[in-house]
Amino acid sequence: MNMTKLRASLRVSGFVAAVVAVTACTPMTRFNGFAPAARELAQVQIGQTTRADVVTLFGAPTSDGGMRSDTIYYVASQFDRIGPFAPKEVDRTVIAVRFDSAERVRNVTRYTLQDGRIVQLDRRVTDDGIEDIGVLEQLLGSFGRIDAGSFLGAEGGGF
Repeated sequence: MNMTKLRASLRVSGFVAAVVAVTACTPMTRFNGFAPAARELAQVQIGQTTRADVVTLFGAPTSDGGMRSDTIYYVASQFDRIGPFAPKEVDRTVIAVRFDSAERVRNVTRYTLQDGRIVQLDRRVTDDGIEDIGVLEQLLGSFGRIDAGSFLGAEGGGF
């Protein structure tokens, strides 16, 4: 009787392990950002559409080109992650909309990963001054600052 229970539990355990192994290897896809599709970009007329029109049509850009204020960018990326491995970028689209001095569209360019071009975007990251420390470092760092009186609940910090 015990041998049949053992075999049954081994079968269930094997089935659970197989299901976990298969689901762990299933790719998970994550999408970031927004880049207008070609049919949406067809609404933009070179020399006629203004910067305000582009922002109205597509929303706020991902970046405004930093020092080059004549260009705005829309960026969309797709990442696949399989099991415990780091995510891998499998698709990226960058739409660069350039404007002339009158704030009218001068050029619209689409870049993808296959183009192999690096498009430097303005990140404008401000350092918050807070160091990234782990929980263990926080516990060890505060270990010497414990006041015995407040720890034991005594008033006035003494006994």
